[in-house]
Amino acid sequence: MKRPEEVIAEFTVQWVEKAEADFNTADYLCTAGSSHAHAVAFHAQQAAEKYLKAYLVWRQVEFTKTHDLAANLRLASTVDAELPVVLKEAESLTPYGVEYRYPGDYPQVTPELAKEALGIATQIRDEIRSRLPRTVLTKEGP
Repeated sequence: MKRPEEVIAEFTVQWVEKAEADFNTADYLCTAGSSHAHAVAFHAQQAAEKYLKAYLVWRQVEFTKTHDLAANLRLASTVDAELPVVLKEAESLTPYGVEYRYPGDYPQVTPELAKEALGIATQIRDEIRSRLPRTVLTKEGP
């Protein structure tokens, strides 16, 4: 039987791997042309969300299935009061996880907005990776 710390580490690794896949997809699509701007923004949001959830798993904070980055930052604040302050721009990615995925009354995601979303996701990725032990980081990261 695995020790609880091993289970937590394995689950954190799984979240980091999923986050890295979304981050790499957003990064790749950002260079592929303006017709992919909506996909860049979506995958940037997904990467940010999954990195925050990896951190919550590592810190043993329960969370619900939500795409709301503000809600995940509030949960993170229970174990790290500085994180929501450092990552305050994360909340701006939330709409890309749901609302922008479907036709509706939302403005088009421009290449500039996509690059901004990727920049915010990069900041979140870097910050979370700096707060996790190397043992749970994937090979794809720095």
